[in-house]
Amino acid sequence: MIGLFVVLLLFSSLMIATDLTKQELIGKYINEKSFFYFLPSGAEVHIRDQGNKDKPPVFLLHGSNASLHTWEPLVAQLKDDYRLISFDLPGHGLTGATSQEDYSNIAMANFTREVIELYDFKSVTLVGNSMGGGVALRYALMYPREVDALVLVSSGGMERDEDVPSVGAFALVGSDIALRLMRYFTPRFLVANTLEGVVADPDSFVTDEMITRYWELLRMAGSRDASIKRFSEANLEPSLEPLLRAVDPATLLIWGSQDRLIDPKYGIAMNTLIIGSLLKLYPQAGHLAHEEMPEQTAADIRAFLDRALYTE
Repeated sequence: MIGLFVVLLLFSSLMIATDLTKQELIGKYINEKSFFYFLPSGAEVHIRDQGNKDKPPVFLLHGSNASLHTWEPLVAQLKDDYRLISFDLPGHGLTGATSQEDYSNIAMANFTREVIELYDFKSVTLVGNSMGGGVALRYALMYPREVDALVLVSSGGMERDEDVPSVGAFALVGSDIALRLMRYFTPRFLVANTLEGVVADPDSFVTDEMITRYWELLRMAGSRDASIKRFSEANLEPSLEPLLRAVDPATLLIWGSQDRLIDPKYGIAMNTLIIGSLLKLYPQAGHLAHEEMPEQTAADIRAFLDRALYTE
């Protein structure tokens, strides 16, 4: 019995993941295009401004528990064609928790507007994946005259079935107990399992470096508390689905046919609701088509924006 207790104690200690400071992470996860800026709301946002500054501005909004790093493969493909501005949303990446502690789509849309207002753009294109797609949709509904076009990759925004099993850590977020435990027990293998579960070909896509980045950024002081608050209050958010017919900008939907997190059927349904939208299904991609198939994604975005931005 004593031996079993010792084994359980050692196992528990290995599962406990301590917080990391922002300073510990900055040197590892910024590049020469990164900068930090204090917004009027008081939040310090991590931004990357890349690509061709003489081309149309495109803002990139990442998904849940991701960071601006998710866009780097796409930035490499589109850097000659657009000005590409990515940033870490509240509670994520090197932006981290905010003093307002509001991580709803509406709050993130207003946060996005603060970032956009740092620049002198009359209007912009928004590209969003998953949660970031929901934020992009919310922004377009709140500020329709300021958005030229939308590109939504496996986007949030549709009401989803509640009884469908989810993937990795996302299967735990419906439990208050599991959420509270994840404040302290955030094992690296759970992050790995989640990443492997959301893509079509984990053996060729998921790397140790990627797992470590997700795991470490999630553990930045305050970020796990922010994630718990966001997930625990998700059911309080008003649905976007009844509003989708009011989405005005030209919209491209990209979905991986092997998406096990947000089923492609929601992309098909969203395409019927957003007037004039175009849907592209990628048979060989999962939830992160922009990373899994960046060349194809870039080609489709380029063709779409050529029509949306340059055709009268």
